[in-house]
Amino acid sequence: MKKSSVLLASAAVAAAFSAPVRAADPGLLVFDWAGFEIDGVLTSYVAKNGDKPTYSFYGDDDEAYQKLASGFKADVAHPCSQMVSKYRDAGLIEPWDPAKIPAIADIDPKYLQSPIFKDDQGVWFIPTDWGAAAIAYNPEEVPAEDVATLQVFKDPKYAGRISLPNSSDDVWALAYLATGVTDWTNVSEEQFQAAAAWLREVHPNVLSYWADPSEQAQTMASGEVLISWSWNDGVTYLRADNYPVAFQREPVEGSSTFICGYVNLKDGPGSEEKAYDFMNSWLAPTSARALLDEIGYGHSSLKAMETIPMEEQIEAGVGPVNAPILPQVPNDPVLRERQLAEFEKIKAGF
Repeated sequence: MKKSSVLLASAAVAAAFSAPVRAADPGLLVFDWAGFEIDGVLTSYVAKNGDKPTYSFYGDDDEAYQKLASGFKADVAHPCSQMVSKYRDAGLIEPWDPAKIPAIADIDPKYLQSPIFKDDQGVWFIPTDWGAAAIAYNPEEVPAEDVATLQVFKDPKYAGRISLPNSSDDVWALAYLATGVTDWTNVSEEQFQAAAAWLREVHPNVLSYWADPSEQAQTMASGEVLISWSWNDGVTYLRADNYPVAFQREPVEGSSTFICGYVNLKDGPGSEEKAYDFMNSWLAPTSARALLDEIGYGHSSLKAMETIPMEEQIEAGVGPVNAPILPQVPNDPVLRERQLAEFEKIKAGF
């Protein structure tokens, strides 16, 4: 389990944002989610290069894209799948050379099916990690039957005791699931409006829209929040400190999954060779254990996941489930921008 406590994790993330660049090996600048500077996925990189890469952190996919589109320079970045088309359309990335990353052959083929990720020009996105968005709750205060449905987020009994991610993608995945949609690649106007209406019903119950998993875990640890739409990491942090938490991925309407990975940024300031060292380190089978133990995520490599017993995968929330799944695959960029704008209005009370 993760060794640092929820409070220490929160302090670490706060420090990461107050000092955005964590200097180490100056030959590679990684633009990454806060919390992903994991020793165990950098083992071979450090063995070859003597230190970790230098990191700059962010807490939101759209924030990261805007910073890069505005001219911030890094060597690699870590978007989730639905963002890759924006990076490509903006000319921010170039293809990886698969010949320099032998373990790319071990990636579960389902994660590379999209032509947005892989086409005749090359591999634009290397999937590395995946997780779930589902219901985290305090089982000492919330009966299991209450979280058997996503409609618990509208339950007046939990007014002011709920949190949601400040992430348009995850919030809309929740809203679509709650209104009967499990495929967001083909959303009708009626389905969009139904999901928006559902979010507006939920909004008065929401105590906070959390910015990162450590913040979410801290509000649950304090007792303020009893139910949250959560990623795996927040649950992992709470379990590491023995706070009561359960992760419900099987409500009747279902839950969501997402896949994230690395893109090769154009005109990066560092070493292209070290970018490939970084990817080879990430895709090593030994990385799966560190990734699961530190933040509760699954690895994209089939060979890597074979190192994790199935019972541990299930306990962490990356095993198979018997419920509908909305995969957060690339969707219509126009719809995604519309969802983002609507979410901002909903949070503002409109």
